[in-house]
Amino acid sequence: MRTEVDDAKQQVRERIWNVLDAAAAALDQTTNGRIPNSKGSRAAADRLATLTVPDKAQLAVRAKALDEAKTVYMAVPKLADPRPFYLLDPAALTIPPAEAASSKVAATIAPRVDVSELQPVDMVVVGSVAVNRAGIRIGKGAGYSDLEFAFLMEAELLSERTIVVTTVHSLQVVDEELPATEHDFGVDLIVTPEEVITCPAPHRPSGLVWEHLDAAKTASIPVLAARAPAGDS
Repeated sequence: MRTEVDDAKQQVRERIWNVLDAAAAALDQTTNGRIPNSKGSRAAADRLATLTVPDKAQLAVRAKALDEAKTVYMAVPKLADPRPFYLLDPAALTIPPAEAASSKVAATIAPRVDVSELQPVDMVVVGSVAVNRAGIRIGKGAGYSDLEFAFLMEAELLSERTIVVTTVHSLQVVDEELPATEHDFGVDLIVTPEEVITCPAPHRPSGLVWEHLDAAKTASIPVLAARAPAGDS
């Protein structure tokens, strides 16, 4: 069931998608329904790589991390596997990082791992459609990023030292308040091609918020269905 918050988020998404399309600010013909792959994404990735802290929009970031010998975990699309993450180990790659960082290529070369097999995470890089300077972000509406984040929180793979960052076009950064719910996580840093924005104390849920999940979504995600409380699956 859609809520007023869902409708408010969709209004923001559609406005930002239209702004990006009107400004021809994306590399793809249209951003509608997607995490925007904006012009300048490589510059934003380069800016992120210069910091002292450790979808196509994040392709350049993943490639940069692999090139710098950092281990990268990528979620299996829609978390549709009992082992819902790809492990990209730079020491084991037999192809260039720029190729391995593609989600389609990773699906063919990278082993799939369970949450229990992951190591503590230094940095989470997440895609956004819109984000404000308080660190509240809006994704494309599928909700998988929030689930991935919740899994990592429950497994204690994220700590206060983990940096959560989004790389976006400057047109995606808004000054207004954005709608958010208990299960939404915020970002510590916003990186555009022009600047790095530090966000004050973003919200981090402690784990899965089961009352926000419907039975159909729970059943469609193996790792979620396996841990659903009795009566929720």
